[in-house]
Amino acid sequence: MPPAMPQTPHKDDLEETWSFLEAGINSVMLKLEEGVDMKTYMALYTAVHNFCTSQKAVANNQGLQAHRGGSFPVPPPVGVVHSGPHQLTRTVLSAAHLLGEELYKLLGEYLSRHLEVVLNESKGHAEEALLGFYIREWTRFTTAAKYVNHLFSYLNRHWVKREIDEGKKNVYDVYTLHLVKWKDDFFENVHEKVMDAVLNLIEKQRNGETIEQSQIKSIVDSFVSLGLDENDSKKSTLEVYRQYFQRPFIDATRTYYENESRQFVAENSVVEYMKKAEARLDEEKARVGLYLHPDVAKTLTETCLDVLVTAHSTLLRDEFQILLDNERQEDLARMYRLLSRIKEGLDPLRSTFENHVRRAGLAAVEKVASEGDSFEPKLYVDALLQVHTRYQNLVDDAFNGESEFVRSLDNACREFVNRNRICKATTTKSPELLARYTDSLLKKGSKAAEESELEEMLVQIMTVFKYIEDKDVFQKFYSKMLAKRLVHVSSVSDDAETSMISKLKEACGFEYTNKLQRMFQDIQISKDLNASYKDWQDKVLDDDDRKRMVDAHYQVLGTGFWPLQPPTSDFTAPIEINRTAERFQKFYFDKHNGRKLTWLWQLCKGEVKANYIKNAKVPYTFQVSTYQMGILLLFNETDTLSYSDIQKATTLVPEILDPNLSILLKAKVLIASPEGAKPDPSTTFTLNYNFKNKKIKVNLNIQIKSEQKVEADDTHKTIEEDRKLLLQSAIVRIMKSRKKMKHVQLVNEVIQQVKSRFPPKVPDIKKNIEALMEKDYIERLDGDEISYIA
Repeated sequence: MPPAMPQTPHKDDLEETWSFLEAGINSVMLKLEEGVDMKTYMALYTAVHNFCTSQKAVANNQGLQAHRGGSFPVPPPVGVVHSGPHQLTRTVLSAAHLLGEELYKLLGEYLSRHLEVVLNESKGHAEEALLGFYIREWTRFTTAAKYVNHLFSYLNRHWVKREIDEGKKNVYDVYTLHLVKWKDDFFENVHEKVMDAVLNLIEKQRNGETIEQSQIKSIVDSFVSLGLDENDSKKSTLEVYRQYFQRPFIDATRTYYENESRQFVAENSVVEYMKKAEARLDEEKARVGLYLHPDVAKTLTETCLDVLVTAHSTLLRDEFQILLDNERQEDLARMYRLLSRIKEGLDPLRSTFENHVRRAGLAAVEKVASEGDSFEPKLYVDALLQVHTRYQNLVDDAFNGESEFVRSLDNACREFVNRNRICKATTTKSPELLARYTDSLLKKGSKAAEESELEEMLVQIMTVFKYIEDKDVFQKFYSKMLAKRLVHVSSVSDDAETSMISKLKEACGFEYTNKLQRMFQDIQISKDLNASYKDWQDKVLDDDDRKRMVDAHYQVLGTGFWPLQPPTSDFTAPIEINRTAERFQKFYFDKHNGRKLTWLWQLCKGEVKANYIKNAKVPYTFQVSTYQMGILLLFNETDTLSYSDIQKATTLVPEILDPNLSILLKAKVLIASPEGAKPDPSTTFTLNYNFKNKKIKVNLNIQIKSEQKVEADDTHKTIEEDRKLLLQSAIVRIMKSRKKMKHVQLVNEVIQQVKSRFPPKVPDIKKNIEALMEKDYIERLDGDEISYIA
């Protein structure tokens, strides 16, 4: 049982009152575990209240009131009785003001004496024992402070509040007074030893030892609690924590990791160091959550990054190329994570990566080019795609899809797609080969049988297309090949064709695909037209006429939308074909008066049955071009014809006739005399009655390589003409809106406007500016200025 408290003191006696209070505070401060009974607690509370409101004390302390300046004049005692409630209240509060100061001063002296004892006891402890002692005393002291603060709550509400309101410094509520005394009388004397012990504990943990983490957390919390705002005692700051805990902690952290990283790098590989650095960064991040204050997180991270990453960044970057060469994706990802956390840490890596990808792309194309000119477009496009796919995956997985690495990848791909060994002669080779590969996919017989597989391949084509600079070249070749697929009804599916055009439209806009879409419309209109023609024939033709007519299908194609040219040779079609063509023309002109039809014989095709062949159970069917059909139908009248007979009957020029005869000879449909002779004026051709083939349907309509080359050359000429028109229209459009411009500004603006279609050359732009001047669209003024002529 605690010793009995003395009798409640006389309320007017300061010495007796403090003696009574001191005994009670001792019980709270020193014997908190035993507690204070409620009766004693209330007696202590009452003693503070009674003393502060004592009337006799008011009279006995008038002189002191006057000494303080007479802010609250106190009337004589007799006046107190008769002055009324208002005067009485002023007097009592004024006295409480004075008496509170004495109690406050005595309490402060008591706390200083108490902490002097605690300080002396602390000298017998060191390291972890000191931390345990500090935490126990801190817990005991702050808990007791809450009780004492409540005992003095009347003092807090009146005297302390009045002093603070008047701007008095070094006056706090009783609880805060405890913290101030702890800081001034105890903390200032022990904080260095305490921090040394804390830092030793943290170093042990960093070295792999198990420590009592709660001790450090308690120390951190006590340092934080000691932060007081000098201008507002009710507010707390982190100044004490930052000065006495955070700064030494950060300094010790820097020193520890400088020593460790220096030694580790000297003894281990760069990859092992990166693993170590990443682990250490994770540990320090976890340490904040375990027992440090969140305020330290940013500074701690910056310090660790500075020591572990920035200080060794050159070493890490030197390893980057080695990791790329060996495709060490996991280690590349680790390097990216580390260097991305420091300022400009990744910049040198991006340029290294870009050069690496460019070299890989050039090497892949070099391998394809080494096979000569006979390589398939698929081989070339696959080589480009494999490089892109490999490094796109690397960017996504190792570099987190970071936009700047994506830009580096794009720059590298653009470079090796447009400027490689195969494109050395002309930069238009890539778009041409891409268009040819697209054509092979969209033609019937494509190996990508599954619709989903084909769609994926089209997506990959668009990946390469994105990097192609000469997009107008792709458009020209693609439109020509699309025209052939549509005319020959050889598309793998309408859905696939539509999907590809949609992708091109999304990438380059409506204008890029406008003609392609109009081509599809013409095909649909032609289907409807053929249906109408069939109905018309049923009405106007009798049975005999129908038997003489060839079963035909017609496609009427708009001149402005289809990239098709008239035939390069005269052609006298067989009478069977002529009769049918004239019949269709009559029907068409009845529907569309004033239009003109040009027959594109070079694109027409058909089938003929070989009823003459011996020993054939089922007659062979020859799939032929119209030119081949015209040649073969001549043999209905005779078995043997000379070269001149055939040329005279068909009126085909040798450049067209000779390759078609060569195909018929190679397939052994015709036999040349003399044997093995090539088509020329001295050659005679005989129908082969013993023709044999494994297939019943024999395709003879094969495009000749020389025709392909001529067609490609014609396409390139068209591209040059189109570019000239595009440049001139851009120049006129710009000048029309601007009226006057400097020559250099005009050139730059033209480049900006047309670069999405092709990269224009400055000399070409200048040449077209001169051409427009000659046509009086624009004129040159003084000072290298150009003006638009309205």
